[in-house]
Amino acid sequence: MKDINTQDFRITDIFDISKAPTTIDMDASEKKVRKAMKKAGRKLGKLQDKMYANNRYSVLVCLQGMDTSGKDSLIREVFRRFNARGVNVFSFKTPTSSELEHDYLWRHYIALPEKGKFAIFNRSHYENVLITRVHPEFILKENLPGITAVEEIPKDLWEERYGQINNFEKHISQNGTLVFKFFLHISKNEQKERLLRRLNKESHNWKFAPSDLDERQFWGDYQKYFEEAISQTSKKHAPWYVIPADNKETARYLVAKTILDELCKYDIKEPAVDEEVLENINSYRIKLKGEK
Repeated sequence: MKDINTQDFRITDIFDISKAPTTIDMDASEKKVRKAMKKAGRKLGKLQDKMYANNRYSVLVCLQGMDTSGKDSLIREVFRRFNARGVNVFSFKTPTSSELEHDYLWRHYIALPEKGKFAIFNRSHYENVLITRVHPEFILKENLPGITAVEEIPKDLWEERYGQINNFEKHISQNGTLVFKFFLHISKNEQKERLLRRLNKESHNWKFAPSDLDERQFWGDYQKYFEEAISQTSKKHAPWYVIPADNKETARYLVAKTILDELCKYDIKEPAVDEEVLENINSYRIKLKGEK
């Protein structure tokens, strides 16, 4: 299998979505890719155990992508070997009436991971500079001062939000949260095929919603705003990785390998054993074996 440098998917400059591939030749069968994914997943699970005991870092993984890009199944496969106590998954859908009583970042702040844990954001705070760009009328539900109609939305609102998001991510990274942001990049034709599978396979019918077709009509707009958001917010402390996602097995492996490669750069070890315990390990062992 091809040796992959995950830094090749990291955005370090202005992002041009038209030049970003949606496929990659792994020079391996899907079976081999799946095996490599399982191996990376096991290593991640062991590393997470150490991180939980170390209790110094937390990890935030943000997943974004067009409908059908494979976010749900990726979460299931990449993190399935984690201890359940060490990972929480949040799916951010349309804000509730309670959430709309706060600023748009509030519901994401309260979902941030505790030290030693992972949080997975299935969609994230980036929805507030993506779907609201395509459907600016959604902004009106936030009851922002001075904005009662779409025509009143200031032109610099989005630039301000990019700045707020950058500050948010910088703040949490400076306090021990390691931030990973993945854009699962699929082609329009691949999305079409996946939607057709949902319609053609009875067991997958429940996954289909007519709104999927409605949103597909805005494909070009979404591509433009993903490109802009990624360009504006890929920072050293919170980088974006654009993952070719037409093949789900490959995308899962690339995400797992990226997280693993980066976490291995940190000094994450189990806490040192108390000296008294070390000195008396044999006596503790003898005491336990001598129990009747």
